[in-house]
Parts: sequence; structure tokens; C-alpha cells
Amino acid sequence: MDIVLITAVIASLFLVIGAAEPLAARLRLPYTVILAVLGILIGSGAIFFLRTDLTDALNPIAEAILGLPIRSNVFLYVFLPTLLFQATLGMNLRRMLDDWVPILTLAVVAVVVATFSVGFALSWVSALPLAACLLIGAIVSTTDPSAVVSIFRSISAPRRLARIIEGESLLNDAAAIALFGLFMSFVMLGVPDPKLSDALARFPMLIAGGAATGWLTARVAIWVMALFRAHELAIISISVALPYLAYIGAEQTIGASGVIAVVAAGLTLNLAGPGRLPPQAWKNLREVWDLLAHWAGALIFILAALLIPRLLEEIRWSDFALIGVVILAAIAARAVILFGLLPLLTVLRISPAVERPYRSAILWGGLRGAVTLALALAVTESFRVPVEVRRVVGILATGFTLFTLIVQGTTLRSVIKWLGLDRLSPIDEAMSRQVVAVALQTVREDVARTTEAYALTHDIVRSEARLFGDRLDEAVKTAETTADISDRDRITLGLIALAGFERDTILTRVRERIISARMADRIISEADRLIEAARAGGRGGYQKAARRSVAYGRGFRVATVLHSRLGISAPLVRLTADRFERLLSQRLILRDLDAFIDGRIRRIHGRRVAELLHELMARRIEAVETALSGLQLQYPGHSEELERRFIRRTALRMEEREYASMREDGLIGAEVYTTLMQDVAKRRISAEARPHLDIAVQRGEFIRQFSVFADLDDDALRRLGRSLRTRYVDAGKVVMRRDSAAKSVFFIASGAVELSQGRQVWRLGRGDMFGQMAILMSKARRAEARAIAPSTLLVLDEARFRALLKRSPALQEAVRASALQRGIDPEMVLKTGG
Repeated sequence: MDIVLITAVIASLFLVIGAAEPLAARLRLPYTVILAVLGILIGSGAIFFLRTDLTDALNPIAEAILGLPIRSNVFLYVFLPTLLFQATLGMNLRRMLDDWVPILTLAVVAVVVATFSVGFALSWVSALPLAACLLIGAIVSTTDPSAVVSIFRSISAPRRLARIIEGESLLNDAAAIALFGLFMSFVMLGVPDPKLSDALARFPMLIAGGAATGWLTARVAIWVMALFRAHELAIISISVALPYLAYIGAEQTIGASGVIAVVAAGLTLNLAGPGRLPPQAWKNLREVWDLLAHWAGALIFILAALLIPRLLEEIRWSDFALIGVVILAAIAARAVILFGLLPLLTVLRISPAVERPYRSAILWGGLRGAVTLALALAVTESFRVPVEVRRVVGILATGFTLFTLIVQGTTLRSVIKWLGLDRLSPIDEAMSRQVVAVALQTVREDVARTTEAYALTHDIVRSEARLFGDRLDEAVKTAETTADISDRDRITLGLIALAGFERDTILTRVRERIISARMADRIISEADRLIEAARAGGRGGYQKAARRSVAYGRGFRVATVLHSRLGISAPLVRLTADRFERLLSQRLILRDLDAFIDGRIRRIHGRRVAELLHELMARRIEAVETALSGLQLQYPGHSEELERRFIRRTALRMEEREYASMREDGLIGAEVYTTLMQDVAKRRISAEARPHLDIAVQRGEFIRQFSVFADLDDDALRRLGRSLRTRYVDAGKVVMRRDSAAKSVFFIASGAVELSQGRQVWRLGRGDMFGQMAILMSKARRAEARAIAPSTLLVLDEARFRALLKRSPALQEAVRASALQRGIDPEMVLKTGG
């Protein structure tokens, strides 16, 4: 075909893509539905003009349209990797993990259930072999929820709902295509009744091999990108090659799933990229991929729609009945998952609750699209598949896709409206009235200052002020008549606003590069979790999420076990360094929130709510300070170096700002400005590098680091080492209880411990000891000891401690200092202990 015609047709399709988005907004229909309709019209028009005798003038254009080299491999190898890779880059993985159960249920379990439901339903009502029926089930089980996501976003639905649907969209493509590959091989080989055991035996290799290939390819790509960190275009170019190399490598080299490989590669880059690449390069890379995915998604949809008229050319009346069976079986399978399995998982406390209206919207929003048509096209192109199977697969997949797009897609917004998902809750409606009243009061003050500054005509100003005053009076009156906002609801709304401001502040600090890009996603995720927890659980939910943000997670405990039992320190080093940086960033952000409470929330919700929020912030700050203090006691040198680098990043940001201001004022030229900024960039690389954290200390070195053992010779230290027992304690665990019998003395080899006695609190770190006072005074313990960081303690029994005390002047001096700190006569303690 003439390259000029192909180029003209592709360019014209881009014009159609450009016109489809405003048309969809005007008609209030999903964008993908408009693309599909336009594609069907173009394909039908081309067939009509090619076969009609009315005119031959448009035949070259019609032939060019119908002769486009549209094959299934084009969809699967060109467009699909782009869509999958961009989706993984745009995902908030840490927030996705909060809803991993419903996501995997919809993406994997629902796909398998739909595949077998449709397959067995077709096998009962048709003469097709079971393998072909299961193949059709796999083809129609992959959803394209982009339409429902866009609609949910347009009505400000909870982010969690959109996140579940996006996660489903990403992973169900992988599951459905993997199942498609399994059953396609049985159909091509002509096996009339495939064995499920054979299919399931191959499935783990498809998944594991694809994941390993994607991860390895991404790690190599990230390493190369880091080498080219000064060349932004090179970084973006490598990222474009990454999904295709992963896809082809998995498919053609080891016979694994290319889809899984692309997903794994995208997830790996999503997690590691922000910390290894310059922030601006990462931002621009994401923007390039957003544009590529927009084009790929639109082209795959419109090109697939062009094929629909040809796929339906041989349709028969009996096929309509089979399409109905597919529709009923697919919807029923999805309903069983949404209204049967998900509520059961919620009752078992395995999955967070998904409200019934949202489950109904997800059910009706399960649109099928380009991937379904591409898989059907792959079957129709294969000459090894029987002719009748090819015809039925193409017709059933196309018919079902048209039903979801035309029937479900066009009515989805009405269904959402009928479910009441487009309306504000009573609390939000009442809140909006309060916000309007406060906002208008602020606007009136600002407008008054502005008119005075510009010396506008007095009569015009007075006339406009009167009109604005009337509107303000009406807004205030409406707000005052709203008495259905309880204090509890006001607290909830105030916490949501506070968490939203916290998120905005984090983004500002990231843009200013005061908070490193490595920590940005995690800290933003914690702010998102605060918003959703406050919205769902009010004050209690907010406090629970706040405690979770400073708690040691399961991964930290696993890393501690790996370090202490197996000597594998790398995971613990990374998590500890991450925790240091995250806590420092949280402390920075939390100190900015008091002004927001006084300046904004107090005006909307009143003094009582503001005071309560101040109290909650004080508790959060105290929790962060306690957690940070534990790490500072555990690793004092690392903490100091982190704070130094934080100050350097802040100073560099201010230095950049000064140079930019001088450039704008004309004090320095472009050449000088470029040179200065290059120098700042070099120093920033050093300031953003994370200092080394050394936690690999052996027991012998543990003992030597204690000043109380400084006067012991090597033989005594070895004997002492054999006498000491090692005890590992997680953060938050009680080490020593009040009123318990005194039998041991504890030495802190690493970590931090908080001693509390009445209202007195002492915090001890590496090299300190505790528990000796009760032993020496022969009394029950009066203090309680609690670990405030994962700690390694060396424990010495009473008899050996007393013997050691008699011959160690350094230990005696430490006991004296400890007694003086607690207001006890040290000589009396030593005399009693002796």
C-alpha cells in the first residue's frame, strides 16, 4: 500500500482522536464509547463506499482504511505494552497494597470465575468443543474500566474506589491473556477436551517466568538510567525501550507471559525510579508516558473498532442467542464475586468493606474493549484454528463488546445517578454552605483592599459592594440555618481538610526538593491514608492511621529477624534509613499544620474543633519525636548526618531561589546563571545521597562499646561474653514490668528504651544499662521499661552482675551516675549492693 495513503489515514485518525474527547464531554458519554462508535462508523462507511455503485471517487480512501495492516500482533506487541507500562508507572503501589485483597479478587479470581462460567455455559448450549468455549470465556473476561474510572473521578467518588478499579484493570489483563494463551494452544492442537491439570501446571511458569524477566530487565534499565542521570532524553528513551524488551524477552526467550513481564518491569521502575533518577527527569518521564498511553489507548480502540463490521459479516440469527448466553454468564459471574465473595471476605476481616452502591457501579461498569477485540482477532487470524471456531469466537467476542459499550457504557452515568453516587452527602452539603460563607467573607476583605489600592471610582465600588454584600448575607443566613452538622462531623471534616493540607504541603516540599524524591511517594501515601481513614472512621480512624505511620511494620520485623538470625543486614539497613528520613520529613511537615488550623479550620468549624485538632497534632508530634528519639539514641552518628544533609538541601533550595531572582531582575546573565545552577546541581547530588548506616556489629564489639566494661582485660571480656544472653525486642514491647522481681540487668547494645517511673521518664540508648537499681537495693522494680525502637539487649543475671560490680571501677561509677540521676544516694546503693 502507498505510504502516502497510510500516513494520511493515520493522521486523519489522530484528528478523530482529538475530536472524540470534547465530543464525549459534550454528550456526557465515556470517551472509549465515542471512539468505538466513530471507529465502527468509519469501518462501515469504508465497506459501503467500496461496495456501492454510487461513486468510485472514495474507493482509494476506503481501500486504504480497510487495508491498514491491523493484526493482533500490532495490538499485543505495540500498543498493549505501552498501556500496561504507563498504568504501572501511574499507580500508587503503597496505597494499592491496602486494598490488595479486593483488587486481586476482581483481577484474578473474577477472571477465572468468568472464564469458566462463560465456557461451561456455552458448552451446554452450543456444539462447540469445551476448549473453544473456555477460550471465549478467557477473551471476554478482561475488562476495560477506563470509562467507569473517568466517571467516578468526575463525580468526586472516593479515591479508594478508583484505585480498586485501576488495579483490577491492570492485573486482569495479565490474568485473562495468560488464560487465553493456555486455551488457545489446546484449540490450535485440536484437543477436543483439554485437561485442566495440564493447563494449571503451565500457569505458574507463565507467571513466575514473566515476573522474573520483567524485574531483571527493569533493574538493568534502572542501572543504565542512573549512569545517564545527567542526560534526561537518554533516560526517557531507555524507559521507552524497557516494556518492549521485557515483553519480547519473556514471550520469545522463555515462553513466559509478556504481560506479566511488562507489569513487573513497570512496578520495579515505579518503586526504584524516584530514588535513583533526578526528580525533574522522573517527572518528565511520567508525562511522556502519559501522552504515549493516551495515543496508544485511543489508537488501539479506534483501530479495533474499525474491524467490528468485518468481524460481524457472517453473523447468523442463532449467534444472537449465544451472545445473550455470554452476556448473562459474564454478568452473573461478576455479580457472584461482587455480592458474594467480597462481602464474605469483609466478614472474615480479610478485605476492607466495599459499599453496595459502589459494587453495583463496578458490576455495570465492567466494560469490554480493545483487548477483548485484539484477542478475538488473534483467533480469527490463525489458520490452525477450525473455521467455525474462528467465526464464532469473532462474533461472540465482538457482540459482547458492543453490548457492554453501547448498552452499559451509555447508561453507566444514569446508573450512577440512580445509585445516588453523584450526590453530596448531607454532611458535605451542609459543609459546603459553611465553606461558601467563610470564603465570601475572605473575598470581601481582599476585594476591599484591592479597590483601595487601585483607587477605583467610589460609586462603582459602593454599588458592587452592595451586590456582593447581599450575596454574602444570604450565604451567612443559609449557613446559620444549617444545624445538622454535629461536633463529631465537624471534627471529621476538619481532619479531612487538615490531612489534605498536609498532602499539599508535602508536594510543595518535594517540588522544593527539601524532601527527597525517594521518600515522596511513601509520605504522600501516608497522607492519602489519613484522608481516607478520617473519612471512613472519623477521629478514631485518623488516629489509627497516624499511629500506623510511625509504627514498625511487618516488613521491619522480618528484616530484624533476617539480621539477627541469619546475618542478612541489607533489608534492615534500607528500612532503618528509610524510617530515619521519613520521620524527619514528618516532623518538618507537622509543625506547619498549626497555622492552618488557626487560619482556616477555626473560621469554618469554630474554636472547640480547632482546639481538639491542636491536641491531636500535639499527640502526633509527640509520637514522631518519640520514634525519632529512639533512632537517634540507637544510631546517633547517622541521625546527625541526616540532619546535616537536610539543612544542606534546604540551603541549596534557597540558593537556587536567589539565583533565579537575580536572573529575573537582570542582575546576572544567562551564561552566569547556567554556570551557577550547574554548580548547585553538583552539590545537590552529594546532599541527596544517603549516608551509610552500619548496623553489622558482632557480640564482641557490642561488649567493647560499653564504657562500663572499659577497664576489663580481654580474658574478662571473653568470659563476660559467654555469660551475657542476647535478647531481641520489637518497638513497643515491654522489657521490664513495674513491681516485678529483679533478677537481671540489661545493657542496650542497639536500639532505645524508655524508662517510666510515676511522672518521670528517661530515655536510654546504645551503651546504657537499666534494671540495676532494683537488684542493688533488693526491692521490686519501681520502673517500667519499654522499647521505643527495635533493640538488641544483653542480659546479665544478678549473681554475675554483683560479682562484676565488685571488680569493675567503671561499672561502679556508672551505678553512681545512675543513682544520682534518680535522686538516690549512690553510696547507699553501692553499700547495699556490696
